[in-house]
Amino acid sequence: MKITILCIGSLKEPYWRDAVAEYGKRLRRFCALEIQELPEQKLPANAGAAEEAAVIAAESRRLSDKISISPQAHVIALDIRGTEWSSTELAHRMSAWMLTGKSELIFLIGGSLGLSPALLERADDRLSFSPMTFPHQLMRVLLLEQVYRAFKINNHQPYHK
Repeated sequence: MKITILCIGSLKEPYWRDAVAEYGKRLRRFCALEIQELPEQKLPANAGAAEEAAVIAAESRRLSDKISISPQAHVIALDIRGTEWSSTELAHRMSAWMLTGKSELIFLIGGSLGLSPALLERADDRLSFSPMTFPHQLMRVLLLEQVYRAFKINNHQPYHK
């Protein structure tokens, strides 16, 4: 299986990069992992609703342009208003997608303002980690940890609780 994470912004702090590298190393035995960082759109100081909407649209367009049009891809947008899944449920869903011929999972992580309604509609699923708001840099690490945990669950391997 191939896991692609399309995300807005780069990881500037070494501790985020180290965590992503660690999970990337752990995931190598389960999947092909690709992380594509796309540039953040500059938001003017004291931006109004129209400027924020323009930033969301521009960042979402960048993500949309990178989504594979392959029928073997399943697109999951991270969205605070999405559905919350347990770790076990994510594992079961990943297994079911593989059994139905989905050989690539594409996860979308937007910028600090989120994803456009059009991009959310285009996604096959919308996943929320919590009703709380998290920095999008942290979401990348949390997502990788949960994908790793799902592979461990599906392979009947122990993982700390």
